[in-house]
Amino acid sequence: MNTSTDAILAALQTGRQADAEQLCRSRLREIPGDENALVLLGMLLEQQERAGEALEVFAELTQRQPGSGLHWGNYATALRTAGRLDEALAAYETSLRLTPDDPAQLLNLGMLQLELRQYESARNTLLRAHHFDPQSPAARIYAARACAVFRDYRAEQLIRPWREWLPLDDAQQLELADLQLLLSEANAAGVVLEELLSRSPQSQPAMLLLAAVYERMNRLDDAEHVLDVLAALPSQLDDIALNEIVHQRAKLAQRRGQLQDAREALERAGPRLPGDYSHYFALAEVCDKLDARDDAMHALHRAHALQVEELKATEPYRFEPEAVLLPAAERRVSADDYRQWPRLQSPDETQSPVFIVGFPRSGTTLLEQMLDAHPALQSMDERPFFNILSDQLGDHGLNVPQDIHKFDQGICDELRKGYLSLVCSKIERRWSARLVDKNPLNMLWLPLIHRLFPNARFILALRHPCDVVLSCYMQNFRANVLAAACADVERLATAYVTALEAWLHHVEVFQPKVLVSRYEDLVSQTEQQTRRIAEFIGLEDPSPMLHFDRHAREKGFIATPSYTQVIQPVNRKGMDRWLRYRDALAPALPILQPMLAHWGYDTTADASSVS
Repeated sequence: MNTSTDAILAALQTGRQADAEQLCRSRLREIPGDENALVLLGMLLEQQERAGEALEVFAELTQRQPGSGLHWGNYATALRTAGRLDEALAAYETSLRLTPDDPAQLLNLGMLQLELRQYESARNTLLRAHHFDPQSPAARIYAARACAVFRDYRAEQLIRPWREWLPLDDAQQLELADLQLLLSEANAAGVVLEELLSRSPQSQPAMLLLAAVYERMNRLDDAEHVLDVLAALPSQLDDIALNEIVHQRAKLAQRRGQLQDAREALERAGPRLPGDYSHYFALAEVCDKLDARDDAMHALHRAHALQVEELKATEPYRFEPEAVLLPAAERRVSADDYRQWPRLQSPDETQSPVFIVGFPRSGTTLLEQMLDAHPALQSMDERPFFNILSDQLGDHGLNVPQDIHKFDQGICDELRKGYLSLVCSKIERRWSARLVDKNPLNMLWLPLIHRLFPNARFILALRHPCDVVLSCYMQNFRANVLAAACADVERLATAYVTALEAWLHHVEVFQPKVLVSRYEDLVSQTEQQTRRIAEFIGLEDPSPMLHFDRHAREKGFIATPSYTQVIQPVNRKGMDRWLRYRDALAPALPILQPMLAHWGYDTTADASSVS
């Protein structure tokens, strides 16, 4: 009597894998080449992690049925499991030539392209998978991952319904949490991980990521506790997990002032994987705090070299000879252009946000936390909302700022609604409070901001350009445009000058209401400067702003690189720090000279004046 497919399926459904395999092989002896039996056998072998045998089965199916996209997809997955990635890529492409609208195969191909760091192809493939299966959490999560590489505004939109998806399988839920942390949604990442650990309490990857999330939320004791629990698990940790624990403990030691311990731990552990530039940024930070300047710069050079290597693989155009460092700074509106803009109705000053701008590491986060501590104001951390609006306009054939003169009342009203919708997706809006929008490089979006909020007030955060360049060079920026600009100090100085020149040009054209807040004055004359800022905004009592550090600690997560500094009271540690690195910054000084002269900053002091 022939072995039936139903008998095989019944054995599978009851978990009798050995019986199911025996039945498959019996069926194939009775009917050599039976398609269903071969598919089931291949799946069984995969489940038992017998990758080589599964590969042979799926290869046989492609030979017997070369026109089946399903068989080519299964064969591709088996090749990928076996580590034969280039062959897997070709097999997935064959599968999709046969079944171009198959969301499962598009998802598989996109995930492989992510693994191969073919990020632009992955984004296109995974967005197609989402198009054909819009309800699939996996398609949304991995498409968002690919979009996040390019700061594509669709990344956050894709995972917006994440609460509806829980619980996911462990791998997808872990990916979702990691993605949320990447998108500066640490609170959401914590919720996802805590839910995952409630049902998989010994998930090592989830515990490692949760410890990192807690550190970013300034919950240091909680992070330490998670690491202690992880280290005490009976299951053996692999080398990668052990290395990550050392890195996280080193970060906690640094946060607690145990700098030598942190340095020794990092040097003992070494990079997690080849290309781990984050390791060298962390080592440089500790060395800098220990005043080991040469070691700090050596680690930074290594960090940037590895980061550039990755960027050249993902966005090589940024390093072409004629590449523009800050594209948004190159497109400028002239006075003649501005005169062509139609007169439109717009919100008054009290209904417009207060914008905090300035080149990154100029003290924008300190200003934001000061303002957010006032009950009459509400901030939302650093959000690229005007980049998103510009991208959305580009999708409709309108380019910023070239086409702003085409914006009529309807377009501007809809853009303001879109902006407000983005704001409300990130914070629970207190309508009695005036909104504070802090994003340093919003200074490059002044034309669009002025079109939508012409009565808004701006606070320009200013800091010694040399301190800014040094601090930026020491940062591991997530935004590719900033990471590429920081490849070396000359490029970084050029980007700084370009950004400030664009700002000064548009301030002259639009004449917005601007207060310049110098970091050096803010930290040395804090009470006087907070009164000045309060008067500019129209606040009667500036005193709540003086307790910003307590307010920042209560907030927990702060989505900027300076999240560890703004929970501390004002101090002068960041002033004239560049003097200790004068030699390393020497190539940048001639480039910075126009801005040094414009803002009246000195470069003649010596390092002996710095504590």
